[in-house]
This record gives sequence, structure tokens and C-alpha cells, in this order.
Amino acid sequence: MGTLTAPGRPPATTTPPRRRDTVPSILLRRALQALGVALLVSTLCFVVVRRLPGDAAYRIAAGRYGYDLVDAESADAVRAELGLDRPWWAQLGSWLGDLAQLDLGTSLVTSRPVLEEVSYYLAGTLQLTLAALLVAVLVGGAVGTLAAARPGGVLDRLATAWVASVRALPPFLLGLLLVLVVSVSLGLVPAAGHGSASTLALPALTLGLGLSGLVARVTRDAIVEVRASEHVRFARTKGLSERLVLARHVVRNAAVVLVPYLGVQVVVLVEGVVVVESLFGWQGLGHALVHAVFWRDVPVLQATALLLALLIVAVNTAVDLTVRWLDPRPRGRRAVAA
Repeated sequence: MGTLTAPGRPPATTTPPRRRDTVPSILLRRALQALGVALLVSTLCFVVVRRLPGDAAYRIAAGRYGYDLVDAESADAVRAELGLDRPWWAQLGSWLGDLAQLDLGTSLVTSRPVLEEVSYYLAGTLQLTLAALLVAVLVGGAVGTLAAARPGGVLDRLATAWVASVRALPPFLLGLLLVLVVSVSLGLVPAAGHGSASTLALPALTLGLGLSGLVARVTRDAIVEVRASEHVRFARTKGLSERLVLARHVVRNAAVVLVPYLGVQVVVLVEGVVVVESLFGWQGLGHALVHAVFWRDVPVLQATALLLALLIVAVNTAVDLTVRWLDPRPRGRRAVAA
């Protein structure tokens, strides 16, 4: 038997509208996630380093003095100085206790504060990631918008070919091609280096162009879907020009789909900088992580991995807040169930 309703009113629904997350709830959830990630990553890094083959004290001493000057006596001195002869649970407890006090310790190789070292490398990774994301959004967004203007047309087919081309090339191969063309043949920018816009160009292009194909495809599909929606058709019936419809209705609704995707790709960029930084000699967290593993520099290794993990949590938080701001649905109790 159907539900009786008053004339002119919509039928009652048995499912109450779901309230969207508030900003404090998003921040609290992500803060708890960051705490769990910090404990898990720190513990896993400690366990992995202890399982690596070779004598950690000997490798650390070699990093300090060079392989030619290292012997058993110097390795024993390093082992006693750093407490590497203590039980593993005592070493792990010391690290977690210092982490709770926001003390990342001192590098076992350079004897410099870990926070000072990883801050320098973090700045390099952020520069590279943001530059690559800018390239991906500019190139992919432009290609996707042009392809969405006429689905199935010439530009749409060219965009599909672009997506297939850039996705087929691994980052290291694309980087080598860019070095050969842009640096060796044309001589426009240096092939490797760190610290200037010219040395940032090639690694940013390598990561950004590889991502631009997928950005173009997601942008194209989102714009086509939004343009076919009822609210966009209604906006056209009101007499709005195509430019106003695109600016007021299409772009914002398409961004609700595109922003979470970009957040996922930023995570991929952060994880993929290790290869690109090594290829171009760019000094970022990936560069620091590789050297910390090689020299068994446990505090730097743990701090670098921890920063990478927390950076991913920060990106997810920014995505949640941005999507909440872009979402055109009403906020609070009047929110419509998604």
C-alpha cells in the first residue's frame, strides 16, 4: 500500500538525508589518520632497516670516513657511540619517544639535525611536485576541454591518441627522451642539476606530461557528462550564453570530479619522484631516501618516509576540504543524500 501524502507535496522518504562532513570532523579524522600513519611507518622502517643485509655500523662508518679508512675498530666505535648494540626494542622505544616530542634526532652519518636535512629535501620535492602538477593541469585541462567541445570529433580523437602516447611511456624513458631532445639536441636547459628554474624544467615536464594524458581524459569525460545534465540544459533554456553556462555551471561541477582525481595523482607523483629525482639529480625526499637506505642512516630514513606518508595525508585533507567547498549541493541539514 502506498504512502499517503498531502496534495502538492512530494512523497515522504524513509531514508533521511545524509549530512555532509563538517570541516572540524574532516580535520579530526585526518589527524587521527596521521597519528596512525606515523606509528606504522616509523615501526616498519625500523624493522626493514634491521633486516637489510650487512653491518649497519660498518656502513655508517663508511659514510662518515670513507671505505678506505674503515676497519673493525672504527665500526665498533660507531656501534658503541650510536647505541646500535642495544636491544632492538630499546632502540625503537627511543625513536618513538623522541618522535612523540617532535624530535627527529640526528643523522648517523653527517651528525646534523635530521629536521634540518629533511626540510631541505622536502622543499625540493614540493617544488617538483607542484611544478609537475601545474604542467599536467595546464596541458591536460586544455586538451580535455577542447576534446569535450565536440565528442567524437577530430580533436577528441587526437586527445585519445595523446592519452595513449603519454601513458605508454614510463617516466624514466620519457625523461631520457626529453634529455636527448630538449637538452642535448636543442641545448635549451641543463640535463641535470638542482636549485634553479632551468634545472627544474626537465623533471617537471617528465612527471607533468606523463600525468597530462589522464587529466585530459578525466576532464573531457567530466565536462561531457555535466553538459548533458538537466541543470545545464535548464541554464541554456534561461537564455544564458554558452560562455556563462561553462563558467557558472560546467566548470565547478566538473571540478568536483577532477579534484579528487588530481589528489590521487599528486600521491602518485610524490611516490614516483624517487626515479625522476635520481635521473635528473634533483635533491628531494626521494634522493634523501635512497642515500639513507644505502648508508643505513636510520633517523633520516624514518623521518623521510614519515614525511612522505604525512604529505599524502595532507594532500587527502586538502582534497576533502576543496571538494566540500566546490560541491554545489546545499550544506548542513538540507543536504541531499548523495
